[in-house]
Amino acid sequence: MQPNITIRSATPSDLPFILGLLPSYAEFGLPPWRDADVMVKTDSEVFATALQNGATIFIAEDQAQTPLGFVHLHPGSDHYFKGKQCHISDLIVAPAGRGQGVGKVLMAKAEAWAISEGYERLTLNVFAGNERARKLYEELGFGADVVKYVKEI
Repeated sequence: MQPNITIRSATPSDLPFILGLLPSYAEFGLPPWRDADVMVKTDSEVFATALQNGATIFIAEDQAQTPLGFVHLHPGSDHYFKGKQCHISDLIVAPAGRGQGVGKVLMAKAEAWAISEGYERLTLNVFAGNERARKLYEELGFGADVVKYVKEI
């Protein structure tokens, strides 16, 4: 773990922080068929429910207990592979935490938690244009599995 960064489980009181980070998904440029407002609205509903239902969400904080980012995990599935899979559905680092290793600390927590829960692999999705995130995931040992192509018709 990076010095001065701690990880804790999210609580319902973290909802405003999480919701405030959701527009970050559009910072790197979404494909034209994606609507950032729709994504934020949908994710806002998901997180409001998830936090009330005890979802697995971890918050990274600095020494002053200022939240710096979060990771959201849930059971995954794949029809072609046996065994338990954990899916990282969201990872966002706040602007104040970028470049400090917060993403790596959150990913390390996600992996450690998944191992402790008996999962055999971690999965995640990332937008093709999010090169910073893709670089981080590759540095951490993730590799491409299926590449989804889209054509508007």
